[in-house]
Amino acid sequence: MKEAILDNPAWGALTTTHAYFAQGTDQAKRYQREIAPFVAARQTDNDSIAALDTLIDAGETFYIVGELPVLPGTWTVENELPCAQMILTTMPAPLSEKDAAMVHLLGPEDAGDMYELINSIQPGFFNHGTRLMGNYYGIRHNGQLIAMAGERMQLTGFTELSAICTHPDHTGRGYAQKLITQLCYQHAGAGITSFLHVTRTNERAVRLYEHMGFEQRRDISFYRVKK
Repeated sequence: MKEAILDNPAWGALTTTHAYFAQGTDQAKRYQREIAPFVAARQTDNDSIAALDTLIDAGETFYIVGELPVLPGTWTVENELPCAQMILTTMPAPLSEKDAAMVHLLGPEDAGDMYELINSIQPGFFNHGTRLMGNYYGIRHNGQLIAMAGERMQLTGFTELSAICTHPDHTGRGYAQKLITQLCYQHAGAGITSFLHVTRTNERAVRLYEHMGFEQRRDISFYRVKK
């Protein structure tokens, strides 16, 4: 089934659309360190991921998405973050002309503001090179970047929405919905299905995504691992 690639999304990305960001072997891969903190294995029932050990620095923290493979003895799971994996099944209403004018494609000149905003709200997942994984859109107020959303893991036929955040002083104004809508229509125009991951405890976000046309596909965990 086409959607099965989403069961191991980092592996699917590193072996298809994002293969040029990959380091490792035909059994286990990681994103380049500056791009994203994800590693993945083709299979979970053997120790093939141990081949990545030489590509991981002592003290480095990274993430495994989905089922845990057999880990090298020097790797320790520090935390499990249970998430819902959601996939877009119904398109949201298109942006009005006024709303579309608020949304801007972010570029290299925005890199510092992007890194500061997302890591002040959702630290640990967005590295300095993460913005290179896809398109990111933002909304500014008086010159300040106050909301953003973009593309993270890209797989054959699917692209993950990520870094969806709004500065705490500007929440409740529908900015996230506008940014997500922009990305969903961009994906649909390219024949790509949008998906995302959201923590199970973030009930407000889950309700928003369901309202926008996303359905929960499966439970999936993000494991924070340290060497």
